[in-house]
Amino acid sequence: MSGKPRLTYLNGRGRMEPVRWLLAAAGVEFEEIFLETRQQYEKLIKDGVLMFQQVPMVEIDGMKMVQTRAILSYIAGKYNLYGKDLKERALIDMYVEGITDLMQMILMLPFSPPEAKEKSIDSIKERATNRYFPVFEKVLKQHGQDFLVGNKFSWADVQLIEAILAVEEKIPAVLSGFPQLQAFKIRMSNMPTIKKFLQPGSPRKPPPDECYVETVLKIFKK
Repeated sequence: MSGKPRLTYLNGRGRMEPVRWLLAAAGVEFEEIFLETRQQYEKLIKDGVLMFQQVPMVEIDGMKMVQTRAILSYIAGKYNLYGKDLKERALIDMYVEGITDLMQMILMLPFSPPEAKEKSIDSIKERATNRYFPVFEKVLKQHGQDFLVGNKFSWADVQLIEAILAVEEKIPAVLSGFPQLQAFKIRMSNMPTIKKFLQPGSPRKPPPDECYVETVLKIFKK
């Protein structure tokens, strides 16, 4: 093994995309193994490498890590993106959990029946503009700093820029009432590691399409 983290998941965003974002933002190169068949998935289970019989799985520092939250917090801690003390870590955790709640709605959207998609997008817009984005707009305005916690780049910033871009794909004008977040988006997108990740040909995955949905259902639905 090269020493690079190795990610095992499907060739799509799903629950692995925040991991790709965080590693890329930290400037860490990684390798990927893409599951394409149910047989590959069942072999991982049979071999005992998936603790809860679930992916994502990330091989890092001699561990085979599962559970997205555990993977992300380990990477954030390892690469100094998790605050300077317990209070900053608690803030980062709260922000990340909120963003994850919003991203869960985005995650499930491709699996909605066609007749329900418009309603689902309306729900995402309502939650983003009334519940989640106002929190971060207020934080950035109140402390007048470039980053969410401790005036230092952290996991929370990475999760937020990922969420902003994901919501904008469905609702292009979603930031129209949030000038602080508009400025935040520009700052984050111009950070060298993130700018590189946003370029064509990077490990960042495109929005899920019908082929991705079919692959998910083929591998994970009995």
